[in-house]
Amino acid sequence: MAVFLFRLVSFLFGYVNILVRGDNLEKFLNMAVSRGIYLWDIRRIGENEIFVKTRLSAVKPLRHIARKTKCRFSFKNREGLPFMASRMRKRKSLVIGVAVFLAGLYLLSSFVWFVDVRGNQRLPSEKILQAAAEAGLKFGSAKFMVDQQEVENHIRERIPEISYVGVSINGTKATIEIAEKTIIQSPKMQPAHIVAKKAGLVKEVLVLVGNPAVREGDTVVPGQVLISGIIPPPEEQNPGQAGDPGADRLTPPPPSPPAYVQARGVVRARVWYEGYAEVPLLEEGTRETGNSVSRVCIKIRDREIILSGAKETPFKNYRLERDVKKPPGWRNLSIPVELIIEKYLEMENYRKQISREEAAGIARRKALESARSGIQGQAKVVEEQSREITLKNPDNLVRFKARIETLEDIGTEKPINNLAP
Repeated sequence: MAVFLFRLVSFLFGYVNILVRGDNLEKFLNMAVSRGIYLWDIRRIGENEIFVKTRLSAVKPLRHIARKTKCRFSFKNREGLPFMASRMRKRKSLVIGVAVFLAGLYLLSSFVWFVDVRGNQRLPSEKILQAAAEAGLKFGSAKFMVDQQEVENHIRERIPEISYVGVSINGTKATIEIAEKTIIQSPKMQPAHIVAKKAGLVKEVLVLVGNPAVREGDTVVPGQVLISGIIPPPEEQNPGQAGDPGADRLTPPPPSPPAYVQARGVVRARVWYEGYAEVPLLEEGTRETGNSVSRVCIKIRDREIILSGAKETPFKNYRLERDVKKPPGWRNLSIPVELIIEKYLEMENYRKQISREEAAGIARRKALESARSGIQGQAKVVEEQSREITLKNPDNLVRFKARIETLEDIGTEKPINNLAP
């Protein structure tokens, strides 16, 4: 930190690179140090030449020291803020041009110059871009004037075929990600429910066909009905209500049967996945050393003839890779000849001690990978968390537990088998 502050001060006040020549270079350096003149980056160029850096304020005292030690020095270059400012004053047009360029670059980066649409298959991109432009997101829009939530809501209202829309702005590029409603055409309608294929916390329910069985905020378990394919009949007016003179003489009509439909919709929920991993501080096992030998032999019936390679295996511990090639047979005849290619890979036992910080990084990565392995299909990762599990009696293992929260469609179709007659 002290070196950095010194270099910063030297840059602010300016410093010079000088080449010193003479027979008393050591005396020159000693006198400079004794008088409190700081020299750095001292390099010997030749037998009687050194290259040093010093502050601009030390040039005048160094002249006196050079005369006393019968040395000469010359300036090679001047660096620092004072010299930079002097050069900039001579190039005012360049400074103004750079300032205008940076201001223009900052101004241009405050606008949206590219709008990209992703996820659409049947819907044309032009239709989605037109709806986004109506909400204020278009080519040349100021980023601070774009309300992403308002754009998402407007696109969803204008285009009913979209079940999900997300808008994100990165730099000068805006991305509109959509998910189209799945329309399944079937020659014969099969009544079915939409049930949960995994546990989660319901975040959004969009019913296209059917009767909603859950709402936002409900916790569901696998197999629970989300959108029912059984639609109850509408409530009918009872003709025998109180105040009707003929209420006692009328018989209530039989109840209407429920309607069975093939439920359709999207139920998005927050789903959590957990992963666990542990890494030993002392790793033991076997590994390849990189040494190997190969052997090629031909086998005729029970006799092997070595064509090339070592006759004896030179390794005490090894792993064998064997490739056997046979000539093709003809009808029911087979040729009793085999070409065998063997490769012996030397193996060694090893013990590797790693630090606790390194083991923690490996365990955390493996725990997150274990949690991600449970995510299937299209899922938006909302949050990733990981923590170390500590025990009262620590051992030579570092344990980590990871938790990933996603937002995904948890609905799946389940046929209704038992229909009322």
